[in-house]
Amino acid sequence: MNHDLTSVILSTAYFPPIEYIAQILFYENAMIEKEETYPKQTYRNRCCIYSSNGLQTLSIPVIRIFGNHTKTKDVKISYSTHWQMNHWRSLESAYNASPFFLHYEDKLFPFYSKKYEYLLDYNFEMLEMILKVLKIKNKISITDQYNKSFFNGVDLREKIHPKKERIIFTPRYSQVFEERHGFIPNLSIIDLLFNEGPETIHYLKSLL
Repeated sequence: MNHDLTSVILSTAYFPPIEYIAQILFYENAMIEKEETYPKQTYRNRCCIYSSNGLQTLSIPVIRIFGNHTKTKDVKISYSTHWQMNHWRSLESAYNASPFFLHYEDKLFPFYSKKYEYLLDYNFEMLEMILKVLKIKNKISITDQYNKSFFNGVDLREKIHPKKERIIFTPRYSQVFEERHGFIPNLSIIDLLFNEGPETIHYLKSLL
């Protein structure tokens, strides 16, 4: 991948995959798209974790107030179900035995107790928290207009996608249920964080 350019544009994402955080580390400036028409079945409202049964997807229920024409910035979070409680229980079940779950749980739990109105705000604050924990100081910002083509850097808005091949190789690290189901690459950054703790940043830098 060409890292000569200094900027990257990404979609918003719920506890994004490892390759997403790696891109923020790769480039000096990362922009998060908010003016696009919101697409379904992406990392924008879902993340992938490693449960006792293998790969598990956690999805935030959303409300597209203008139907198929809703922009990402206008997508609201639905609380018609107890998804926050369910997601937190899934995280506890999946990672309670990991080396660093107890170390980080106090930083994560507020995102499962506080109600956010908009998905973009929820994801952005969560991303800021993750970057702070990892001591990544690269600049992140939110777009103020939509451009179909991104000429000032690398456009990864649709390339980091749960149904597409990952854009970088993510080598093995220890996972809680690896003996049952084998190594699963490119899960949510929290899988790496709970298993590797402070070594997470060194793992990410090794992908450069």
